[in-house]
Amino acid sequence: MSQVGHQSPCLLILDPPASTLLRPPRVLPAAAPPSVRTYCAVATGTSATANTRLQMDYEAKVFPHTGGYGRYNRLVVVFSWFPSFAVMLNLFSDVFYTLIPDSYHCKPDPQLLPSAFLLSNVSTQEYIRLTIPWVNGTGLSHCELFKYPPNTSDFTDNVPRERVPCTKGWEYSCSTGLRSNFVTEWNLVCNDYWKIPVQHICIMTGWILGYIFLGMLCDWLGRRQGFLLSISVSSLLGVAVCFSNSPVVFLLLRLSQGATLAGVFVSSYIARLELCDPPHRLMVAMVSGFFSVLAELLLPGVAVLCRDWPVLQAVTTLPLLLLLSYWCCASVFPESPRWLLATAQIPQVKRSLQEFSIRNGVCLRDEINPDETLLSEIDSAYGEDCQPRYYSVLELRRTRVIWKNCLILSFTLFIGTGIQYCFTRNLHSYSTNFYFSYFLRVVTGALACIFICLSVNRFGRRGMLLLSAIITGLSSLLLLALTQYLHGGLVLVLSVVGLLFSQALAMLSVFFACEVMPTVVRGGCLGLVLAAGCVGMAASSVMELQNNGGYFLHHVIFASFAVLSILCIMLLPESKRKPLPDSLKEGESQRRPPLFLSRPDRDNLPLLCTRSSSSEYNPDNYSRLVSATRRMLAKDTLPYKIAVPTHSPLLSDSETLEQENETEREVISQLC
Repeated sequence: MSQVGHQSPCLLILDPPASTLLRPPRVLPAAAPPSVRTYCAVATGTSATANTRLQMDYEAKVFPHTGGYGRYNRLVVVFSWFPSFAVMLNLFSDVFYTLIPDSYHCKPDPQLLPSAFLLSNVSTQEYIRLTIPWVNGTGLSHCELFKYPPNTSDFTDNVPRERVPCTKGWEYSCSTGLRSNFVTEWNLVCNDYWKIPVQHICIMTGWILGYIFLGMLCDWLGRRQGFLLSISVSSLLGVAVCFSNSPVVFLLLRLSQGATLAGVFVSSYIARLELCDPPHRLMVAMVSGFFSVLAELLLPGVAVLCRDWPVLQAVTTLPLLLLLSYWCCASVFPESPRWLLATAQIPQVKRSLQEFSIRNGVCLRDEINPDETLLSEIDSAYGEDCQPRYYSVLELRRTRVIWKNCLILSFTLFIGTGIQYCFTRNLHSYSTNFYFSYFLRVVTGALACIFICLSVNRFGRRGMLLLSAIITGLSSLLLLALTQYLHGGLVLVLSVVGLLFSQALAMLSVFFACEVMPTVVRGGCLGLVLAAGCVGMAASSVMELQNNGGYFLHHVIFASFAVLSILCIMLLPESKRKPLPDSLKEGESQRRPPLFLSRPDRDNLPLLCTRSSSSEYNPDNYSRLVSATRRMLAKDTLPYKIAVPTHSPLLSDSETLEQENETEREVISQLC
């Protein structure tokens, strides 16, 4: 039952069989008894339940009417790939900013030599040999100089010489890619080496904060507003980093830029998946992964061309500045209609659906006949005075399934990013060349994307996530137990295999989290999952801060976690070919599939079988009937009007009361 237009009576529409729907609706008098008005409210609640079902069924009722995954959706998805390229270009440029040169040593200090020493009598190589100590296995000392007695004239190795720290700075060989970087600019070596891993940890802290808070901001302001805010601030901070004049300023600016870049990644990742139907979601997400791999692949060449770190920073900031054009051209990155509908922003969602339908070549107009229009069904589902409602990740404390899925996928992403350090360290021991380990990691990332594209749509998300965790854990355990007994080639193969599947584990965890989290809290939940991945990345910097003193314990912990994650993954649902959940209720309704196929007649008890009565009632026809009646009564020109008699009633008060009681009994009998 609902109250139609500005009329005082309420229109009673119940849920009887289909034959009853053909009868004209009964109009109750304005002075209906309180009990009848109560039943009107009950009927309204029943209608709200049906409308909620209409509201949540976005894939079947809304998406096809706007053209589905049409040409406009594809165009928007293409423009959502470019932020992935820009974000990864800025993220991995930090590798070149903090790369320590292959060889460096103290600058010779003539004041540490005796007064009888004449520089003109010795060659450059002899001068370095006399002033810089030689360390067996590593070459020239990085952090010490020889100090001779003042009056000595003996420069052989027999003279008592004192070793002192560097006094005049350092001389660096040409750094890989860049001629000058964060390390050579401020001499972050020897006693100041600890500032490099601390800088890594601080930057990862900025990304963690950005994922959490800007992810929640995407649920409050929307995908487009969150993206525009993040890209604007990150562009300004990127330009400011070019003018850093101290390590502290550089660190603070990079931390802040990392936080805003996290918002760019989250908003663009969510927006592209919410514009796709289930068959295209995986490929759309993996193509964005290839854009990230392309950014990593091009970065060394860009660094060689730039030579200096301020120039490289300016070049990596340029794509962010180009993305500011999304402010002016709203059609290339529109607001997600799925999020607008899930948060009940009815005027905005109607405009968005009209734009998508027109650009996809589908006519979507608010016609008089509501049987052929989607906008009328949305009006009937939400009502005219529906207020928007926004959610945050704090709502997870009232859930069980959503919180469990978020926790498990955060755990798997934490393992996938943290355990990669164990494999890349073995690559460094196999070859000290920087480009060998760098490009091998990029190639394994591309292979991981290809593996996911070929397998996940066929075998399911949960199955491939489980396989990736098993192979990652097995490779880690074999390296942990048998490294000293295996040939160098086998260690390399196990490290490459572990690196490949750990990257697949990380990519699939992010994609899986975006699919199983509800639309109303998808930004905040995905931000929590990605923040856990940044914690895993920061774990490697903690090892470098301790000069790899706890590497064995680090390897043992992550190998154990990889084995434990196998049990946790079995508790996840399967999202293959399923629509994205929009509400918390839909997110809670996701259950894990059975571990084993059961017999179809296992729980079939013949004595307790009941035949369900077939009903011809269709909730879609019900909602359309409500919308049609509302529009008919709201018009000024009606084929009939309900007139209230101006003369006094012919019946007495007792007869009127008896007729009202009879009307009430008829209503109650129909409700029952």
